[in-house]
Amino acid sequence: MEIGIGLPATISNVDGRRVLDWARLADQRGFSSLGVIDRTVYGNYEPLIALTGAAAVTERIRLTSTVILAPLRTNHVEFAKMAASLDRLSGGRLVLGLGPGAREDDFQVSGVDMHTRGKAFDALLERATEVWRGELGVGPAPVTPGGPQILIGGQAPASFRRVARYGAGWIGGGGSPDLFRNGAAAAREAWAAAGREGAPRLAMLGYYALGPNARTAADSYLHDYYGFLGPIADYIANGALVTPEQVTDAIGAFAEAGCDELILFPCDPDLSQVDHLAEAARPAG
Repeated sequence: MEIGIGLPATISNVDGRRVLDWARLADQRGFSSLGVIDRTVYGNYEPLIALTGAAAVTERIRLTSTVILAPLRTNHVEFAKMAASLDRLSGGRLVLGLGPGAREDDFQVSGVDMHTRGKAFDALLERATEVWRGELGVGPAPVTPGGPQILIGGQAPASFRRVARYGAGWIGGGGSPDLFRNGAAAAREAWAAAGREGAPRLAMLGYYALGPNARTAADSYLHDYYGFLGPIADYIANGALVTPEQVTDAIGAFAEAGCDELILFPCDPDLSQVDHLAEAARPAG
């Protein structure tokens, strides 16, 4: 199983230089992916812009959105052009995670009807793949034939239908290995039912903070980010990995569950967190 690391671009109002220094160090420390999370009503960086900055200071690490809120990208052709541009600038390192979104305020401020987000998601996938196949005369052509690798997020039946029709795989938005197993099984079932060859790529994200202030950092950030969920924010914060042993155990559990890549997002933007995670992940290989 591969181990990716999230950019601190997800944490509110982090300095831009810190994001780039983090990306550069993560590339050097051998992580498989740099991840970003999407929100509108929050102080995070826009995902594709953050990944473009990371692309400029890295050489080999994948650039993975986990996930972009697809229904909010209402100009489907322009979005496809932006993604293809990043794919070319990075030498084909973009992995495009897309999801339907769940926060009503993100939709309200964007002037998008949350209740029709499923149809909007499908429309973006259809139009963007037409662009990437070269059917509309819109360039640049992505490095990857047919477009960047797509991972679909979400737990609803429609999410797994999208995996089978448009995706290279599925990504879970966090939770236990058992929750991952359930989503992975649904993704494999939809994949087989659609007659797709091979197997879907299966990924999961989680949260970590390491060092003497780990629990404080995890509680502060995750209660802020997920405060809209009420008591569920407590569950998410309590699930953060805050010791090297918890990181090692989680890596082993998700690998045993069949996860192809685990991307761990920081709750603390201090640059030392990159080295802390690299060291904690080392025993699991």
